[in-house]
Amino acid sequence: MPDQSVVEAPAERRRWLSILAKAPAGEVSAAWDDLAERPGYRALRAPEIGMVLVRGRMGGTGDAFNLGEMTVTRAAVRLDSGETGIGYVAGRDRRHAEIAAAVDAMMQSPNLRPAVEGAVVARLARAQDERRDTAARKAAATKVDFFTMVRTRSPA
Repeated sequence: MPDQSVVEAPAERRRWLSILAKAPAGEVSAAWDDLAERPGYRALRAPEIGMVLVRGRMGGTGDAFNLGEMTVTRAAVRLDSGETGIGYVAGRDRRHAEIAAAVDAMMQSPNLRPAVEGAVVARLARAQDERRDTAARKAAATKVDFFTMVRTRSPA
């Protein structure tokens, strides 16, 4: 039977990479600046801007089609302690991609993970949850419930 931590590791990493990628650049920079300890790192791949093809499906189940292209920025860094991190973000924000890569690397370090998980990842996740809840409440406020009344004729 495989080690459970090995099985969960890719899913956990996908989760925090998703949080970092979806967070607004300003929030990521603020969380990074508020970190008490930021380790040294060097760029393995300096932030670079490129394009990716976005695919879609009608109704989520139909045949796939090419929706269009979007701009993506990617970066890869290595901490002085040896951990390697990557960052991919939508748009053209090089600093956002670099910070995402540094946080990814820090999350892989047993010594740095506890601090960065709470100060950056959990903080960004809470902000995303709050935005999602606010949008859901606004949508719920405009919801209209339709119902059908059955009308019967009384016997004549």
